[in-house]
Amino acid sequence: MKMVKSLLLGSAAGLVAIASAQAADLPVKAKPVQYVKICSLYGAGFYYIPGTDICLKVGGWTRFEYAWGSNGSFAWGPFNNNAQTRATNNSVFRARGYITADARSQTAYGTVRSYIAVGISENDVGLNTAANTFSANRAFIQWAGFTFGRATSFFDFYNVPATSYWGAFPASDMGDPGWMVAAYTAQFGGGFSASISAEERRMANLIGASNAATGVVGAGYGGFQSPDYVANLRIDQAWGSAQIMGAMHQVNGLYYGGAAPGTGHPGDKWGYAVGAGIKLNAPMIGAGDYFQAQINYAEGASRYVFATPNTNWFKGDGANGAFGILSDGVYGGAVGAGATGVELTKTWGFNAAYEHFWNPAWRTSLYGGYAAVRYNDRGNAMLCVLQGNGVGAGTTAVAGAGCDNNWSTWWLGSRTQWNVTKDFYMGLDVLYSNLTSAKNAAVLAIANTSNQDNVAIRFRVHRDFMP
Repeated sequence: MKMVKSLLLGSAAGLVAIASAQAADLPVKAKPVQYVKICSLYGAGFYYIPGTDICLKVGGWTRFEYAWGSNGSFAWGPFNNNAQTRATNNSVFRARGYITADARSQTAYGTVRSYIAVGISENDVGLNTAANTFSANRAFIQWAGFTFGRATSFFDFYNVPATSYWGAFPASDMGDPGWMVAAYTAQFGGGFSASISAEERRMANLIGASNAATGVVGAGYGGFQSPDYVANLRIDQAWGSAQIMGAMHQVNGLYYGGAAPGTGHPGDKWGYAVGAGIKLNAPMIGAGDYFQAQINYAEGASRYVFATPNTNWFKGDGANGAFGILSDGVYGGAVGAGATGVELTKTWGFNAAYEHFWNPAWRTSLYGGYAAVRYNDRGNAMLCVLQGNGVGAGTTAVAGAGCDNNWSTWWLGSRTQWNVTKDFYMGLDVLYSNLTSAKNAAVLAIANTSNQDNVAIRFRVHRDFMP
């Protein structure tokens, strides 16, 4: 019995030893490690970059668009891109995608923030339409009230993307492209703030005597020694927001003989722009409802009224001059009755919109506006000379002889959007626009050119991710 007992105990001990040895060879389950830690300091979507105190939020969006009646341009209306006729490229597609990154951390002087938005745009190839583009529409740093980089201009207030799929309305924020800024914003409490900013120059065209040899209406800017200077006063409260703003813009012409020094040049002038905007929340009508409007006036700073940079809003047939010419000013040397100074162009415009939320999924906006361009008598006469009175280069013309370059435009549109989910929507935008020119059709030798109108439709499918 003792022998049997010893054998049994020895066998059990051997089995335990073997099992222990095998168990030692098995991998040990690691304790959970939190590689990404949520950062709740700046809202939803932020997390700590491992090994740092920087909070990062990554987002972006993808978008498909189809536009009909837009003249091959995804800017508003039919009059952009120097179109030859309003029927050019009546059908166009576009696909876009953007990636955004928002990084923030704390310093002894407050939060430092860096933000970037980069993307691509692939357009349906056609006349006046680029095949594809890459852009960094936003790339800025904010700290202690300062903003440096490519951001929204501190002059802008009216937000076009909020109510319409069309961009670049007169008297409005261009939305996507952004502007180079070096700005400071002071907060006074109660929602009051004030900003000053040195910004990228908003040039329209400066039409000069150097174009007289060919009769072509083209650029006459002679370079810049100064950025644009912008300032605003703003209030943001529960009822909405309001802002007043102003800007200064240097107008500096080429030499009269083109690029040849010694031929004389017009003296520099400073153009300016002023504006005011308001946004009123209307929860008593519908949850999320609001009204917004902005009005601008400028002399020698036309792009603060007309966000689009295009020189000719409609070129007729491309051979007999243009009407709907946008400029900061006109100057002449020996032409234009001996005029030598820059005659600044006056522009003004306004936008207004109301958006109604039928329910959390459906919303409809109604928007419209008006903008005008006015040349004084000397500026109009010099411009008529440069155009050859619309008949041919070198033809003498004077204001009041059928050559009048003043014009205006107005528009009315509506957008309906269906939010399938919080971050996925589809929508349809319909826009009517009209351009009225004082220029006589007989002068341009083109029928029915004094007035142009157009109906354009845009369909959009959009998906945000990690907004």
